[in-house]
Amino acid sequence: MNPRWIPLLLVPIWAQAQVTIDAPKGGWRNSAGAREEYTQSVNYPASSVNLQPGQSETAQIRGRIAGAVKGKPATLVVNGAAMPMEVAEDGTYGRPYGFGSGSNSVEVRSPDGKSRARTQFFDNYQGKTQARLRVVLSWDSAGTDLDLHVVTPDGGHAWYGNRVLKDGGALDVDVTTGYGPEIFSSAAPPKGNYHVYVNYYGSGADASALTVARVTLITNEGTPREKQQTFQVPMRAPGELTLVKSFVFP
Repeated sequence: MNPRWIPLLLVPIWAQAQVTIDAPKGGWRNSAGAREEYTQSVNYPASSVNLQPGQSETAQIRGRIAGAVKGKPATLVVNGAAMPMEVAEDGTYGRPYGFGSGSNSVEVRSPDGKSRARTQFFDNYQGKTQARLRVVLSWDSAGTDLDLHVVTPDGGHAWYGNRVLKDGGALDVDVTTGYGPEIFSSAAPPKGNYHVYVNYYGSGADASALTVARVTLITNEGTPREKQQTFQVPMRAPGELTLVKSFVFP
C-alpha cells in the first residue's frame, strides 16, 4: 500500500463535515398562497442576509453543517449560480430565496468543500411571478461591504437607497457584513440597455485586503431561453465603483 494514502484511510467519517438541507424539500409542490417576502429589513450598522419571521418555507434555504470549519463561508449553488453563504457558530445557515415556478435545484457545500448535499424540486404553481432578469452579487471576504447598483433603460436605479423600482424590479437586501449575496430581480424588465455596477463601500479590519466580487447575470430563468453569465471582478479599495456589465434586454 502506498503510505501516502494511509492518513486518508484513518480519517473517520464522523470527523468530516456533514451537510443537511431542511428547506427546500425535494419533490413536487405548489406554492399558491404562500407568504414569500423578497425585500428584507435593513439593520445598521451591521446587516446580513437572514430569515425573517413569517417567511414561508417555500421561499427558504435552511439547514445545518455539522463539524463546519469555523469562520469560513459555505458555498450555496442555486440553479447553477454559486455564491458564498455565511454559517453560524452552531453550524446552521438560513436565507430567503425567490424561487420561480418549474424545476429548481439547491446545493450546499461545506466550507472545506469535502461534503455537500443537494435537493431538487418542481413548483407547479403556474400563477407564480417569474424572474425574467436576476443579478446576483456576492464576494469573498468577511466584514466587507460591497453594493450592487442596477441602472434600467427607463432611468430606474436600484441600490440600497432605492431598493424597489416603479416597474417592480427590486433589490432584496443591503448586506454590510460580508459575502452577500445581494440580488436584484425583475419579473417584467423594460426592454433596452442595462448597466450593472459594484461599489466597494467599506472594508473590514484589513483595509488593504483584496476583495473579489462575483456577479452572475441570469435572463429568462427557468425557460429554454435561459442564459447565465458570471463575472469576477477584483475590488481593491473602498470608494471604488466598477462597471461590471452593460447589456441589452431582451
